[in-house]
Amino acid sequence: MEWHITDAQSLAIIDNEIGEHSLSPSEYEIVRQVIYATADFEYKNLVSFSENSLQAGATALATRTTIIVDVPTVQAAIFPKICGTFANPIYCGFEAITRPQKGKTQAAWGIETLAKRYPEAIFVIGESQTALATLVDLIEMEDVKPALVIGTPAGFIDTDVIKSRLNDSLIPHIRVDGRKGNAIAAAAIFNSLVNLAWQAYGNK
Repeated sequence: MEWHITDAQSLAIIDNEIGEHSLSPSEYEIVRQVIYATADFEYKNLVSFSENSLQAGATALATRTTIIVDVPTVQAAIFPKICGTFANPIYCGFEAITRPQKGKTQAAWGIETLAKRYPEAIFVIGESQTALATLVDLIEMEDVKPALVIGTPAGFIDTDVIKSRLNDSLIPHIRVDGRKGNAIAAAAIFNSLVNLAWQAYGNK
Protein backbone atom coordinates (compact mmCIF):
# COMPACT_ATOMS: atom_id res chain seq x y z
CA MET A 1 0.00 0.00 0.00
CA GLU A 2 1.26 3.47 -0.86
CA TRP A 3 0.86 5.62 2.22
CA HIS A 4 0.04 9.32 2.25
CA ILE A 5 -0.09 11.76 5.15
CA THR A 6 -3.89 11.61 5.00
CA ASP A 7 -3.73 7.89 5.86
CA ALA A 8 -1.87 8.64 9.06
CA GLN A 9 -4.23 11.50 9.85
CA SER A 10 -7.26 9.28 9.29
CA LEU A 11 -5.89 6.56 11.57
CA ALA A 12 -5.17 9.17 14.23
CA ILE A 13 -8.81 10.30 14.04
CA ILE A 14 -9.95 6.70 14.43
CA ASP A 15 -7.70 6.22 17.46
CA ASN A 16 -9.04 9.40 19.03
CA GLU A 17 -12.70 8.54 18.44
CA ILE A 18 -12.41 4.95 19.61
CA GLY A 19 -10.61 5.87 22.80
CA GLU A 20 -10.47 3.19 25.49
CA HIS A 21 -11.12 -0.40 24.42
CA SER A 22 -10.53 -3.98 25.56
CA LEU A 23 -9.06 -5.33 22.32
CA SER A 24 -5.56 -6.77 22.16
CA PRO A 25 -3.07 -4.74 20.08
CA SER A 26 -3.39 -7.14 17.14
CA GLU A 27 -7.18 -7.23 17.33
CA TYR A 28 -7.30 -3.46 17.53
CA GLU A 29 -5.10 -3.08 14.45
CA ILE A 30 -7.52 -5.26 12.47
CA VAL A 31 -10.60 -3.41 13.74
CA ARG A 32 -9.13 0.04 13.03
CA GLN A 33 -8.29 -1.04 9.47
CA VAL A 34 -11.90 -2.19 8.97
CA ILE A 35 -13.11 1.16 10.24
CA TYR A 36 -10.59 2.95 8.04
CA ALA A 37 -11.78 1.02 4.97
CA THR A 38 -15.49 1.55 5.68
CA ALA A 39 -15.64 4.80 7.70
CA ASP A 40 -18.07 2.94 9.97
CA PHE A 41 -17.26 3.00 13.70
CA GLU A 42 -19.94 0.43 14.44
CA TYR A 43 -17.47 -2.25 13.40
CA LYS A 44 -15.68 -1.64 16.70
CA ASN A 45 -18.46 -3.69 18.32
CA LEU A 46 -19.20 -6.03 15.42
CA VAL A 47 -15.84 -7.62 14.61
CA SER A 48 -15.43 -10.71 16.78
CA PHE A 49 -12.42 -12.99 17.17
CA SER A 50 -12.53 -16.62 18.24
CA GLU A 51 -9.90 -17.89 20.62
CA ASN A 52 -6.48 -18.23 18.94
CA SER A 53 -7.87 -17.02 15.60
CA LEU A 54 -5.00 -14.63 14.95
CA GLN A 55 -2.33 -17.16 15.87
CA ALA A 56 -3.99 -19.84 13.74
CA GLY A 57 -4.35 -17.49 10.79
CA ALA A 58 -0.77 -16.23 10.98
CA THR A 59 0.60 -19.77 11.16
CA ALA A 60 -1.51 -20.86 8.20
CA LEU A 61 -0.31 -17.90 6.14
CA ALA A 62 3.32 -18.59 7.02
CA THR A 63 3.01 -22.24 5.97
CA ARG A 64 1.60 -21.18 2.56
CA THR A 65 -1.86 -22.62 3.23
CA THR A 66 -4.28 -22.32 0.30
CA ILE A 67 -6.73 -19.41 0.46
CA ILE A 68 -10.30 -19.78 -0.80
CA VAL A 69 -12.58 -16.76 -1.30
CA ASP A 70 -16.22 -16.52 -2.27
CA VAL A 71 -16.25 -13.78 -4.92
CA PRO A 72 -13.81 -12.06 -7.32
CA THR A 73 -14.14 -8.77 -5.39
CA VAL A 74 -12.43 -10.32 -2.37
CA GLN A 75 -9.82 -12.04 -4.51
CA ALA A 76 -8.88 -8.80 -6.25
CA ALA A 77 -8.65 -6.93 -2.94
CA ILE A 78 -6.29 -9.40 -1.24
CA PHE A 79 -4.21 -10.52 -4.24
CA PRO A 80 -1.61 -7.71 -4.17
CA LYS A 81 -0.97 -8.08 -0.44
CA ILE A 82 -0.56 -11.86 -0.49
CA CYS A 83 1.62 -11.71 -3.62
CA GLY A 84 3.95 -9.27 -1.91
CA THR A 85 4.30 -11.41 1.20
CA PHE A 86 3.63 -15.14 1.61
CA ALA A 87 2.43 -15.86 -1.95
CA ASN A 88 -0.22 -18.39 -0.90
CA PRO A 89 -2.34 -19.78 -3.75
CA ILE A 90 -5.82 -18.21 -3.98
CA TYR A 91 -8.94 -19.81 -5.48
CA CYS A 92 -12.36 -18.19 -5.95
CA GLY A 93 -15.58 -20.12 -5.37
CA PHE A 94 -17.58 -18.02 -7.80
CA GLU A 95 -15.11 -18.79 -10.57
CA ALA A 96 -14.62 -22.49 -9.76
CA ILE A 97 -15.53 -24.91 -12.51
CA THR A 98 -18.49 -26.92 -11.23
CA ARG A 99 -21.35 -28.91 -12.62
CA PRO A 100 -24.74 -27.12 -12.80
CA GLN A 101 -26.53 -26.98 -9.47
CA LYS A 102 -30.01 -25.49 -9.14
CA GLY A 103 -30.22 -25.73 -5.36
CA LYS A 104 -27.26 -23.44 -4.61
CA THR A 105 -25.74 -20.17 -5.75
CA GLN A 106 -22.63 -20.26 -7.91
CA ALA A 107 -20.51 -19.00 -5.02
CA ALA A 108 -21.90 -21.61 -2.60
CA TRP A 109 -21.44 -24.48 -5.03
CA GLY A 110 -17.93 -23.29 -5.81
CA ILE A 111 -17.04 -23.03 -2.13
CA GLU A 112 -18.28 -26.58 -1.56
CA THR A 113 -16.23 -27.88 -4.48
CA LEU A 114 -13.06 -26.10 -3.40
CA ALA A 115 -13.55 -26.89 0.29
CA LYS A 116 -13.63 -30.61 -0.42
CA ARG A 117 -10.45 -30.21 -2.44
CA TYR A 118 -8.71 -28.05 0.19
CA PRO A 119 -10.42 -28.94 3.51
CA GLU A 120 -7.83 -27.18 5.69
CA ALA A 121 -7.65 -23.94 3.71
CA ILE A 122 -8.09 -20.36 4.88
CA PHE A 123 -11.60 -19.26 3.84
CA VAL A 124 -12.46 -15.60 3.27
CA ILE A 125 -16.23 -15.24 2.78
CA GLY A 126 -16.98 -11.57 2.24
CA GLU A 127 -20.25 -11.28 0.33
CA SER A 128 -22.10 -14.55 -0.12
CA GLN A 129 -24.27 -15.59 2.81
CA THR A 130 -25.09 -18.86 1.02
CA ALA A 131 -21.38 -19.61 0.64
CA LEU A 132 -20.83 -19.10 4.37
CA ALA A 133 -23.84 -21.29 5.18
CA THR A 134 -22.48 -24.02 2.90
CA LEU A 135 -19.07 -23.84 4.55
CA VAL A 136 -20.60 -24.03 8.04
CA ASP A 137 -22.63 -27.07 6.94
CA LEU A 138 -19.44 -28.79 5.81
CA ILE A 139 -17.70 -27.90 9.08
CA GLU A 140 -20.56 -29.31 11.14
CA MET A 141 -20.51 -32.51 9.08
CA GLU A 142 -16.74 -32.68 9.75
CA ASP A 143 -16.05 -32.81 6.02
CA VAL A 144 -13.65 -29.88 6.32
CA LYS A 145 -11.53 -28.33 9.06
CA PRO A 146 -10.42 -24.85 7.94
CA ALA A 147 -7.27 -23.28 9.32
CA LEU A 148 -9.22 -20.02 9.60
CA VAL A 149 -12.55 -18.61 8.45
CA ILE A 150 -13.15 -14.90 7.90
CA GLY A 151 -16.91 -14.40 7.57
CA THR A 152 -18.38 -10.97 6.86
CA PRO A 153 -21.46 -11.31 4.59
CA ALA A 154 -24.31 -8.87 5.07
CA GLY A 155 -27.85 -10.18 5.15
CA PHE A 156 -31.32 -10.08 6.68
CA ILE A 157 -32.38 -13.74 6.68
CA ASP A 158 -30.71 -16.12 9.15
CA THR A 159 -27.42 -14.22 9.02
CA ASP A 160 -27.09 -14.18 12.80
CA VAL A 161 -27.92 -17.89 12.94
CA ILE A 162 -25.19 -18.78 10.45
CA LYS A 163 -22.61 -16.65 12.24
CA SER A 164 -23.67 -18.13 15.59
CA ARG A 165 -23.17 -21.63 14.15
CA LEU A 166 -19.72 -20.59 12.98
CA ASN A 167 -18.96 -19.38 16.50
CA ASP A 168 -20.14 -22.70 17.96
CA SER A 169 -18.00 -24.72 15.54
CA LEU A 170 -14.76 -24.07 17.48
CA ILE A 171 -13.01 -23.42 14.16
CA PRO A 172 -10.64 -20.41 14.38
CA HIS A 173 -12.50 -17.51 12.83
CA ILE A 174 -13.01 -13.76 12.60
CA ARG A 175 -16.56 -12.65 11.90
CA VAL A 176 -18.71 -9.55 11.64
CA ASP A 177 -21.78 -9.99 13.83
CA GLY A 178 -25.23 -8.70 12.95
CA ARG A 179 -26.60 -7.72 9.56
CA LYS A 180 -23.65 -5.63 8.45
CA GLY A 181 -20.63 -6.74 6.46
CA ASN A 182 -19.18 -6.80 2.98
CA ALA A 183 -16.17 -7.71 0.86
CA ILE A 184 -14.40 -4.50 1.92
CA ALA A 185 -14.52 -5.56 5.56
CA ALA A 186 -13.32 -9.07 4.69
CA ALA A 187 -10.38 -7.74 2.70
CA ALA A 188 -9.44 -5.27 5.43
CA ILE A 189 -9.44 -8.05 8.03
CA PHE A 190 -7.42 -10.39 5.83
CA ASN A 191 -4.87 -7.82 4.69
CA SER A 192 -4.35 -6.62 8.26
CA LEU A 193 -3.80 -10.20 9.36
CA VAL A 194 -1.24 -10.65 6.57
CA ASN A 195 0.62 -7.54 7.78
CA LEU A 196 0.70 -8.88 11.34
CA ALA A 197 1.79 -12.35 10.21
CA TRP A 198 4.50 -10.89 7.97
CA GLN A 199 5.90 -8.95 10.92
CA ALA A 200 6.06 -12.18 12.92
CA TYR A 201 7.19 -14.65 10.26
CA GLY A 202 8.25 -12.75 7.16
CA ASN A 203 11.95 -12.61 7.90
CA LYS A 204 12.25 -16.17 9.15
